[in-house]
Amino acid sequence: MPAEGLLPGGWLCVRDMGMKTPRYTPLIRSLPATVPFVGPEVQERERGAAFLARLGANESVFGPSPRAVETMAAAAGDLWMYGDSASHDLKAALAAHHGVTPAHLVVGEGIDGLLGYLVRLVVGAGDAVVTSDGAYPTFNYHVAGFGGVLHKVPYLGDHEDPAALLAMARQVGAKLVYLANPDNPMGSHHRGAVIEQMIEALPEGTLLVLDEAYIDFAPDDCAPVIDPDDPRVIRMRTFSKAYGLAGARVGYALAAPGLIAAFDKVRNHFGMNRLAQAGALAAFQDQDWLRTVLARAGAARVRLGEIALENGLRALPSATNFVTIDCGGDGDFARAVLARMLARGLFIRMPFVAPQDRCIRISLGDDAALDRVAEALPNALAEAREGQRGAQQAP
Repeated sequence: MPAEGLLPGGWLCVRDMGMKTPRYTPLIRSLPATVPFVGPEVQERERGAAFLARLGANESVFGPSPRAVETMAAAAGDLWMYGDSASHDLKAALAAHHGVTPAHLVVGEGIDGLLGYLVRLVVGAGDAVVTSDGAYPTFNYHVAGFGGVLHKVPYLGDHEDPAALLAMARQVGAKLVYLANPDNPMGSHHRGAVIEQMIEALPEGTLLVLDEAYIDFAPDDCAPVIDPDDPRVIRMRTFSKAYGLAGARVGYALAAPGLIAAFDKVRNHFGMNRLAQAGALAAFQDQDWLRTVLARAGAARVRLGEIALENGLRALPSATNFVTIDCGGDGDFARAVLARMLARGLFIRMPFVAPQDRCIRISLGDDAALDRVAEALPNALAEAREGQRGAQQAP
């Protein structure tokens, strides 16, 4: 029965004594209480010890530009003010770099935040969305959260398959098609010309979501040439990878002005904090530091390939800031290797879906971190193989 009473000031309080939980929507009640990724801090608390090397989230252990750090420190005294709701200065710099107008850009809380806004704009209950099975799960999480229906196609070898994505989009009338180039979790990439051909072949009314989080690490021919006013594609970029600002959560999208303007209908206008905006702008202006990071990343990529080869494994070609290593068995074997690496204090991850789950994925690190990988991997492999032999011999 409802209980009524007066609060100070005469406000009427009505409380339903039988209502024990919020009245969630049917959609929310149907969703599992899961998150796309379990963060390293959560895992450290569960295991009761800190990781010795943090190589699972594709962060840049090389850090952000010192200029960005100094700028953010100097701006800390201004935190009593909200950040610029339009991210004006950062958008102006990005627009000049890309040869577009600020009206072609939206800045948001990382690519993850922008994907959430985009799905909210486009996807309603029952709407079809196409992606690759095993591709970035946070996108799937947003689609499910707004009631969309995911249709997945398999990878072709270790690459996302543009032809299969297009065929599925035509079959189901997809509103969105998601493709990462370069790809996570495999590290592979398509040439820009392939993406350009894919855009031309999109079904009417289908929007290509082109996730370019790792584009800074990729060969020059990876970036497609796209008319900034083309309404068929939206490109996502981030400061979390090459610029080393994962903790600041800064991303941006490039698209036709009409689509960009629609973001103002749903985005958190004060979601970008003042320090993040200042740091991203300073990092973007320090291209010398970016070149240093890319050089160090290239050396680390070579080193991880050598470590894989020393252990009889194959490192897949990578256009990213991580290396995916084929463990030479099935998903169960790779999971055993992963578990033993985690037990040795190395935070790494692996693809979720077969047959890509035969691999483990290791972010690029500094010399100390890669030394730990080189030390731990032989024993982890030996233990995983011994466990596999024991399982095969068991009656």
